[in-house]
Amino acid sequence: MSNSSLSSRTVLVTGATSGIGYETARQLAERGATVLLHGRTAAETQAAADRLVATAGVQAGQLVTCFADFGHLEQVETLARAVVAAHPHLDVLVNNAGMAAPERHTVTADGNEIAFQVNFLAHYLLTCLLEPALTSDPGGRVVNVSSSLHRTASISWADPNRARHYSRLAAYAQSQLALTVFAADPRVTAVSVHPGVCDTALLPLYAHEGVSPTEGAAHVVRLCDPAVEIVNGAYYDRDERADPAPAATEDRTVRRLSKLADLLVGRTA
Repeated sequence: MSNSSLSSRTVLVTGATSGIGYETARQLAERGATVLLHGRTAAETQAAADRLVATAGVQAGQLVTCFADFGHLEQVETLARAVVAAHPHLDVLVNNAGMAAPERHTVTADGNEIAFQVNFLAHYLLTCLLEPALTSDPGGRVVNVSSSLHRTASISWADPNRARHYSRLAAYAQSQLALTVFAADPRVTAVSVHPGVCDTALLPLYAHEGVSPTEGAAHVVRLCDPAVEIVNGAYYDRDERADPAPAATEDRTVRRLSKLADLLVGRTA
């Protein structure tokens, strides 16, 4: 048995085929965890797994590939059912998959603004459906990979799709605020983390340069480690606990967001 406290852990990382997600999966696997690699398609996910085995020296047996296009909520449901059936005990869910909001207002087949769905609603649905596996042991936890941009956001309750006033930056920031607020939902122990401005596909939204995804991923991996005590609902800016936007600590906002999300993903109480 490895001396790492991650060696017996099973972790699902969404958006694990590139950027911070890929690096998070690599670091978790190198420390002995069994990693469920999620990607948008079976081919993309298998390619990422092959790359980890070939270049990082990860054992193929530590990796399990799974896929779902978060632009289709039906695929998220199928993914969750498969994960719960194969892994009734899941230690950690890393909600990392993300996209930059497009220039033009874009709505998914499910009827939601695409960045809100991919960055938040799909993770909300996935987390709710994985709840039995995550709570099968008191140590189960969720790590939401958020962004400091959530501080600039507001949730447009009357028009979450932002159909009337669309701005790609506002749409992206809203999705990150929702993900940060969701960490305070009491159903599952969860935290959110801003991994720093990293040089990934999302970089153009923020700045001209960023730290490496490896550095950003280290902050995510730290929060996956059961040896690191976490406070439910807490927000971390890299490795320091920080105050999130005020909305993320308001019970009323947490309840209101759950109600909105249930409606948008078609969940009934």
